[in-house]
Amino acid sequence: MTNDKIIVALDVPDEQAAIALVDRLEDVTFFKVGLELFTSTGPKILEVLKSRQKRIFLDLKFDDIPNTVAGACRSAARYGVDLLTIHATCGIEALKAATEAAQEGAAKAGVQPPKLIAITLLTSISARQLAFDLKIPLELPEYALEMALLAQESGLDGVVCSPQEVAQLRQTCGNDFLLVCPGVRPTWADIGDQKRSLTPAQAIKAGADYLVIGRPITTATEPELAWKRISEELIAVA
Repeated sequence: MTNDKIIVALDVPDEQAAIALVDRLEDVTFFKVGLELFTSTGPKILEVLKSRQKRIFLDLKFDDIPNTVAGACRSAARYGVDLLTIHATCGIEALKAATEAAQEGAAKAGVQPPKLIAITLLTSISARQLAFDLKIPLELPEYALEMALLAQESGLDGVVCSPQEVAQLRQTCGNDFLLVCPGVRPTWADIGDQKRSLTPAQAIKAGADYLVIGRPITTATEPELAWKRISEELIAVA
């Protein structure tokens, strides 16, 4: 099913708001739990989602020294989530340590290990910000590619990237490397703070495996209708 490629972001402040959305979006199979919700509820929200047979993208974007990152990934893997994020900028030592630790944590808990995916560059950052604010002397597509190759070399399962980088990364990294795309916006939705966006259909055509979509669905007057509309758009291009 094409709509299984959509991960709905539960970017809400508390458990009650998250459960209300999950109840309304009965047909959604995959949800993202990010920093705001996890900080508010802790692992309890993961238990709620698993009890409803939902897949989980735990998007905590770990970014620290190798030992700390490894410990965090070891602990997070015990929750039995499907996807887990770490910043590629941690470096190859931390990325490799995280991969090993996630396997260890999952094995100890008797669950499947998560797919560990690296953040290449936040989708809210523009080429101008990359150059002038972060002082990185690479063109944005080149920088995203370098981060993806670093993740692949380190043994990670894939990366998070903007839809505008998907085609290049798919061509270079191959078909077995997961490409997860936030910053996706239907033509009828407000682009918000996203700087490097495409429509859901364009992102899938470019080679994305999963689309992370939050506000166009979750802040809609009728979230279930927004979800259905996006799903129909994807089915039309399948």
